[in-house]
Amino acid sequence: MYAIRFFRIYDIGEEVDLGSLERDLAASTPTSRSRFHRVSPASITIDDPPILVRLQGGAIRTPARELPLTAMAKVFDFGAISICLCLEDQEAPAAALEEVALAFAAHEGLSPHFERALSDLRDVLRPSLGERPIDADFYDEYTIFHADREDPAIDQVAVLLGEKAGFSQGVREDSLRYTFSYYPDEKAVLSWGASLLFSPDPPLDLIELIEYAAVQVLELRFYERELSRQMERMYDDIENAGRQWWITRSFHYRALMKGLMSEQAEVSEVVEDVNNLIKVTEDVYYARVYAAALQVLRSGQWTDSVNRKLATIRETYRMLSDEVNIQHAHFLEWIIILLIAFEIVIFLLPVPGH
Repeated sequence: MYAIRFFRIYDIGEEVDLGSLERDLAASTPTSRSRFHRVSPASITIDDPPILVRLQGGAIRTPARELPLTAMAKVFDFGAISICLCLEDQEAPAAALEEVALAFAAHEGLSPHFERALSDLRDVLRPSLGERPIDADFYDEYTIFHADREDPAIDQVAVLLGEKAGFSQGVREDSLRYTFSYYPDEKAVLSWGASLLFSPDPPLDLIELIEYAAVQVLELRFYERELSRQMERMYDDIENAGRQWWITRSFHYRALMKGLMSEQAEVSEVVEDVNNLIKVTEDVYYARVYAAALQVLRSGQWTDSVNRKLATIRETYRMLSDEVNIQHAHFLEWIIILLIAFEIVIFLLPVPGH
């Protein structure tokens, strides 16, 4: 058998109170909390597990036959939404995975199904979350392939890269670099856009870990983009404030500083929550797989970019603070000069009757 999970991950730009959302959906929509199955609760901890919402599925034509396509979504407390379309064929041999994987490379033909799932999810969440904006054009895609055994007929590199070609030895080595195995009949191969898992039973815990890593990277990308936009507005605001009269300029700077500190604190808090989404403590194998997934997806690069932009905003805040202090000192100097001048004028003016 084989199964393919196609993921598309979005962000709604605001944090979500999952407890309230769960209570609101209890009467109308069946939900559950995401959890791990094969490890003890102490091995992997999540402060606030995402809510799992089952959506209306459909059917899709594969090279062999038409198969059902199930749909579900996870809602995370920091505002991420992960939609998963699952294609599974219990009757097919493991070797059939490659042909199906190539047929749906780069999520070919899946956009209508994702768009319908996103629309259905909006309808489910609207009574609780209102009309929160979801940028349907900003998302990350990821695919997890699973076969019940490792078949020599499957070209693993072709499945991971989504094309059948005469790959060089270097490409093959790079594509299969992050390979892990715990039991002799299990294997996990991680790459940039997809993972390939071999296991007699569905490796649900590994799927969860890889999905969480992909969600983290999408969130880092989202806030990196938001910080870039914020910095553009910041530079425009500083330029506009610089054209103001020097007395009113400090008031504009103070308002800008207040906004910068508020936005920086908000982004820093969310990024901290994202980076601490999950903690793998006791299970060494899962910890290695999770760390590798973050590395393959370049989580560190996005984190560094976010931190650099936050540091730039903090430095700009410091410079504005210095400028406001200088303006304040100049203002006090002028007050003192005017008071001295006023005293001199009073002293020099003739006094009536003398």
